[in-house]
Order: sequence, then C-alpha cells, then structure tokens
Amino acid sequence: MMLLHELKTTLKKDERLVSDDKLLKNRIVELALKLDKDLIKLLLSNKRIKDHFFTEVDKILVFDKEKFMKFVDNKEFLPDSYTSFKNKIGLTADKKYIAKSKEVVLSWPYKDCILEGGQEKEDEKRKEIFHNEILASDEIDRLLEPKVFTNFKRISAKGEQGVSEIKPTDNLIIKGNNLLALHSLKKRFAGKVKLIYIDPPYNTGNDEFGYNDSFNHSTWLTFMTNRVEIAKKLLDETGIFATQSSFHEYAYLKVMLDDLFHKENHLCTFNILVRHPDRVLTGDKEFNDVIEYILFYRVSPDTKFPVTTHPPPQNLLLMKLYPISQWL
Repeated sequence: MMLLHELKTTLKKDERLVSDDKLLKNRIVELALKLDKDLIKLLLSNKRIKDHFFTEVDKILVFDKEKFMKFVDNKEFLPDSYTSFKNKIGLTADKKYIAKSKEVVLSWPYKDCILEGGQEKEDEKRKEIFHNEILASDEIDRLLEPKVFTNFKRISAKGEQGVSEIKPTDNLIIKGNNLLALHSLKKRFAGKVKLIYIDPPYNTGNDEFGYNDSFNHSTWLTFMTNRVEIAKKLLDETGIFATQSSFHEYAYLKVMLDDLFHKENHLCTFNILVRHPDRVLTGDKEFNDVIEYILFYRVSPDTKFPVTTHPPPQNLLLMKLYPISQWL
C-alpha cells in the first residue's frame, strides 16, 4: 500500500514519533489532535499525503484529522509478527518499555486544573474549586494576575516601624495565599532567585491538607504542581530547588518533579533522621516516620552541587506550602 509506506517513511523523519525505529502511534495521535505545526508541515511535505488528508476550502488547506487518525489506527500500523513483544522482561506502557518510552508521564484527575487552595482556617470545610485551564481560562487569568500587597510593617531591633520603600535587598515575610503571592512576585523576581526551599503538607491524613476527600491524592498533586511550576520561573539559571517530604507522597512527588525539572536535573535526595529509631513503634499510631526526604533539583545541567557562596546568596525563597493562608 503506497500511501501507508509513504506515511510511515514521512513520520519517521520526526524523532518525536519514533522509538527503537518503530512509530509511536499514541504520540502521533496526540500531536494530530493538537494540530501540532511541525507534524502538519511534515504531512504537507509529501504530495500524496497532502492530497489524501487535506482539503482545499477557499484556497485554504484544511487538515482532516479524523480521517488521518482512522488511517493511523489501521491494523497495518501494528507489528505483523506473531507477537509484538521482544525477548525482554520489563515494565511497559502501550507495549512500549517504560525505560525507552518518551511518553510515560505521571497523570492524575484534575492535572490540567488550577487549585486555589484558599481556606482561611485549618478546620474550615471549604468546597475547593478546580479551574480547568481551557474551560475557565478567564477565571484563572483573574486569579493569577498580580495582586497588591498591603499592611507592610518593618520589624527591627527597635520594634515595628512604618514602611515607605521596599528595597531589593529587604527580607520579606508574606502572609497570604501562597499561589497568589508567587504569581505576584513573578514580575519583579522571575529569574533572580538563587534557592527555593518549600515545606509542603505531607498529606498524611492527619495534617491540615483536608481538601476534597474523594480525590485527596490527586488534589495534593494538583496543589503542588500549580505552585512548583510558578516557583521554578522565579529561579535563575544557577538556581536550586529543594522540597521536603515524608514517605506518604515521596514517590509521586519525585516523579512529578522529574517531569517539571527533567530527571537529569535531580541532584540528590537527602535522607533525614527526624526521630530516634526507638520511636518507630509507639502507642500513638501504627507507624511513626523516622526518615524524611529532601529532594534537590537544579534549573541548568551546568549547575554543580553543593553550591557554596560567601556571603550566602541574597535571593532565597522559603515557602510553607500549607493550603491554609500561611507565611511565605
């Protein structure tokens, strides 16, 4: 089948669509649904493909993506051998080995949403709203646009004083919704922060993170992703990001941060002894954490660790990422 052969040959020119010299069908469908411009250019480069999947309307070419995806889903795109599995044992996703696949990502309900996280008190039972990136773009724009900071106080050895000017070298303690505060800091501090350390809720079931019992785990991941994405934009090219976690969310947090910062930028993980080993089994609960984890990431592969500067860098951001209004 000439068209099938030409389509396969053409698609293999895009390295995003190939693994082990085999086409990644799901990746092709994903990019076709998004009307990826590089994929469209590639398809238009072949006359036979162009004539088959594009229609001219008033001198404008229209891509028939439904026809294209039906063609790609044809059984001819599948391996024609008796079995499609290699002589190898390993974890796979859509018959692609995870170690080789370029498509494996951590997914969860509401990943494409913004979670405000705006309850005022620890015992408040707020019905949290997830703002979808597409359906609620106006609401998200209003939520994340810079806010005016008020009620400034300068605290020194002389006590509280009035504030007439905020200097770039001033240390700031900001009390409020940390998502709103981070986006409000972006214009002034984007690309300027040397180190960010966050202390998020551990999602143990007993801490202040009590949102949405039906999707508590995915809520936590959405909450964290929203904040880490904007925090990363504040770091400069030599910046370091660190966050602490218990075993409750460590594994998912690691995969999420690998996705946001890229796996090769994971510098190390510190195992911190937070309790004496004799306290593992006590009467207050079934199991007590003895070890907690601090994950370190860099923005640029050129950054070495540990980073030692004398004097210490001026721009550091320490965040207490509780869902309640908290110090930032």
